[in-house]
Formats: sequence, structure tokens, C-alpha cells
Amino acid sequence: VQLQASGGGLVQAGGSLRLSCAASGRTFDSYAVGWFRQAPGKEREFVGGINRAGRMTYYPDSVKGRFTTSRDNAKNTVYLQMHNLRPKDTAVYYCAAVRAILSHIPTTEGGYHYWGQGTLVTVSS
Repeated sequence: VQLQASGGGLVQAGGSLRLSCAASGRTFDSYAVGWFRQAPGKEREFVGGINRAGRMTYYPDSVKGRFTTSRDNAKNTVYLQMHNLRPKDTAVYYCAAVRAILSHIPTTEGGYHYWGQGTLVTVSS
């Protein structure tokens, strides 16, 4: 599967942004999808994931309550809605996918096999 992330941009602190991850292929509903981000000089960080059916999600404490991921399998697209953005959310955001069992949502980079190219989110203070 090939992934294309989009929707990044410049936003003021406290603002919102929605990222999209469009996938190729006809079996997208067999894949769990995760979102990661990488700020300059820092390691890539998991910020959310959704299971193949879209009924289960998982978020780390750093974004819980502010970030929400959802998916539309008919459109082969996963979304990351981000609210109350902070300057420390500034990073390149990536989506990733892996063929998974129904309830599985990997939370580490190694748990994913396919990666999008990343989209830059910049939050100004």
C-alpha cells in the first residue's frame, strides 16, 4: 500500500488542523494506521493510531484529548484532527500502515511496514 499525507501548514497556537492520509490499494480495511511526528533534533514519536475497522483508537498522554484519528475506508483515507495546537506540536507528521488483526494498533515505528512522505505542521506562538 502507498500512503500520501497532506494537510499540514502554519497555524497559530490554540488553532486546529486536520491531516489526511490517502492510501492506494483495495484492501485498506485490512490495515491499522498510525500517526507519528518528528520534530527537529528529536526522535519520531507516536501520536495516535486506529484499528482497521475504525472502531478502536489509541493516543499517548501528550496528545490525548486534543488529537483524534478517524478513517473512511470507502475513501481509503485516514484523518488526524488536531485541536488546541501548541508550539511544541511543531513537527513533520507521518502516517504509517500495517496489515493487522482487527483489534491491533501498533504504537512503535517498528510495528508499521508502510510510510507516507510526511507533512509539516508549524504552530506559531
